[in-house]
Amino acid sequence: MTIRVLIADDQDLVRHGFRMVVGAQPDMRVAGEAADGLAAVAAARELRPDVVLADIRMPGVDGPEVVRRLAPEGHRVIVVTTFDDDAYLGPALREGAAGYLLKRSGPALLVESIRAAMAGDTLISPSLTARLLRGLPAPRPATGPDPSVLTARETEVVRLVARGLSNGEIATALSIGLGTVKTHAAAAQRKVGARNRVGVAAWAWGAGLVEGT
Repeated sequence: MTIRVLIADDQDLVRHGFRMVVGAQPDMRVAGEAADGLAAVAAARELRPDVVLADIRMPGVDGPEVVRRLAPEGHRVIVVTTFDDDAYLGPALREGAAGYLLKRSGPALLVESIRAAMAGDTLISPSLTARLLRGLPAPRPATGPDPSVLTARETEVVRLVARGLSNGEIATALSIGLGTVKTHAAAAQRKVGARNRVGVAAWAWGAGLVEGT
């Protein structure tokens, strides 16, 4: 199946960059583009793409408003932003965003977020995940599996996930391959019963696996 992606951003260079990334994937293609929020909503309703990439700040209506209008209609909207500001994260997720990425996260995470959205998952830039969890009341591991269910390597990977490192950064930190990181992360996610990477991080913080918790 080819994933059809609508790109919505008011900057030509950003749209061009996303177009290059999406077009380079064998299972993806660009379904259309929009330079403002209202045009994005109209294009999504007309073209029915599988995933919408929406900038957080656009003329007309912003990213969270695009999500608010489209998510109830079944659209998967990933919010992408230059602004490393948590004030935008909560509203976007509450409106039903299928992902929230910083533009500097790089092409690999962008592609991963699109595939995650197609799988019904929500991917958030790792650095924002860690900050989001730090801002929550200290969790208690009253429920959920004991940390001993993880192998030593899985525990190392999970700790770094919870600290906001990307898979590539984890691979470098542990001197292992990217594929090995993904294998350990997937195994840990399955063992702790988490739906996604955010769930794994939240469990790790609650289980006291992260230094300082």
